Amino acid sequence: MFLILKYIAKLLKALASEASPNQLAGGFILGMIIGLTPVMSFHNLIILVLVLILKVNVGMVILAFLVFSGIAYLADPLFHDFGTYLLELEGMQSTYISMYDNEFWAITKFYNTVVIGSLTTAIILCVPMFPLTKVGVVQYRKHIHEKVMKTKLMKTLKGTKVYSIYQTAARLRG
Repeated sequence: MFLILKYIAKLLKALASEASPNQLAGGFILGMIIGLTPVMSFHNLIILVLVLILKVNVGMVILAFLVFSGIAYLADPLFHDFGTYLLELEGMQSTYISMYDNEFWAITKFYNTVVIGSLTTAIILCVPMFPLTKVGVVQYRKHIHEKVMKTKLMKTLKGTKVYSIYQTAARLRG
């Protein structure tokens, strides 16, 4: 229970922080990609490098990873079917053969149905999720933050370490 509250506090802290909506949405998108795809994939190493290079919110990366890992577990059969469809496209066979014969592309495991299906799905989802996340952050800060502060849960948490982290971040933003 405390672990869940800790992650909720980190999310609220990120939302109340001075991090730009782009930084939060960028972290969310990168975490979503890692969460939707098999963790031990080569492309996730590239995503982790991007997390370190780009100025994104790491808390949002972790949150999105946790949320989308659960979704991915349930969606794996769909990713497999989509990956099978992609790998069986007649016009792509020569490209896939060339990629498979190249050592670099072979280590990406593009030929795995779940890897290609989930990665393609994650990339497609980036298009709507980035602006939706940005809008969500702006709307939270504008309309919801004050209401969250008045909830019974926040009143209960006042005086705890979780609340002090959240309150400090909110003061820095405001």
